[in-house]
Amino acid sequence: MITNELSVNAMLSLPALGEGKDGFTRCPLDALNWQERKYLILEEILTYRPDILCLQEVDHYYDTFQPVMASLGYQGSFMAKPWSPCLDVERNNGPDGCALFYRRSRFSLQATAHLRLSAMMLPTNQVAVVQTLRCRGTGRRLCVAVTHLKARSGWERLRSAQGADLLQSLRSITSQSAGGGEYDEAAAAAAGGVTVPLVVCGDFNAEPSEEVYRRFSSSALGLNSAYKLLSADGQTEPAYTTWKIHPSGESCSTLDYIWYSRDALSVQRLLDIPTEQQIGPDRLPSYHYPSDHLSLLCDLSFKEEPHRLM
Repeated sequence: MITNELSVNAMLSLPALGEGKDGFTRCPLDALNWQERKYLILEEILTYRPDILCLQEVDHYYDTFQPVMASLGYQGSFMAKPWSPCLDVERNNGPDGCALFYRRSRFSLQATAHLRLSAMMLPTNQVAVVQTLRCRGTGRRLCVAVTHLKARSGWERLRSAQGADLLQSLRSITSQSAGGGEYDEAAAAAAGGVTVPLVVCGDFNAEPSEEVYRRFSSSALGLNSAYKLLSADGQTEPAYTTWKIHPSGESCSTLDYIWYSRDALSVQRLLDIPTEQQIGPDRLPSYHYPSDHLSLLCDLSFKEEPHRLM
C-alpha cells in the first residue's frame, strides 16, 4: 500500500436489537443469531483489512471485537450509550455504543476523546469517539471520529443539534491537535486556522435533505461526503445505504456517510453500493450482508501540504 494512502471502513454491526426488537420479518433467523453473524461481520472486515474501522451499534466490543481486532494488529476504543436500548433485551450482552479501531503498524495514537452529544445544552443518549492519530509512514496527523445520531422520524431537530455539537467539538479538537497543545483561539487564527485533516464516519439516521446533513456539508471544517463521488456529477449521494423490511413495511434510505477534509485529503477509491439484485428480495440483513446497513469503504490519501510544495 502507498504510504500516503489509507483505507477507512465505516461499518455497522447490528447488535442484540437484531435478535430482540428490530423485527426483520424476512431475514432468516440464523442470519440474526450472533454466534453465526459475528463470523460474517469478521469475514467482511478481514476481506478489506482497513487501516481504520468505525463501528456503530456495537454491544460485543469486549467479548468479540476488541480481542479479535487486537490479535489482528488493531488498537480499539469504545464508548457505550448512557441508556442503551440493548439493556431492555432479555439475556443482553450489555450496552451498545460506538467503536473505533486503527492499525497499530500504520498509526500511533496522539489523543482520544469520548463525547456524549448534547442538544440545546442538554446531554443526549448519543455518543462519539474521536481519535487523533499520527501516520508512522509520513508523520502526518489525522483526526477520525465515529458517531451514531438519534434514529427515527420526528427527531430531525435533535439530530441537527447533535450534529452542531459534534462539529463544535471537532473544530476544537482538530485545532488543538494542530497546535500540539491546548486550544488557543488567537494562535489558531494567526496560523490561518490550520487544523488536522478530519474523517467523520457514522450512521446519521438522516437523509441528505435533513438539516444535519447541510450542517456538515457547509461546515467551516471544509468537509465533503466521500460517497457523492460515485455519482455521475459528483454531487449526489447513493440512493440507499440501508434497505430493510419491518412489519410496518419496506424502508430504503441513505443514512450513512464518510465525511473528509476536502482540502487536505483526496478520495482514491470507493466500495460500490450493491445493486437491488445483489441485495436480494429479502433485503438486509442477510447471509451475504450481516448488517441492516451496508458497509462504506474508501481509500483516502493525504494531499501535499502547501509548505512542502515550495
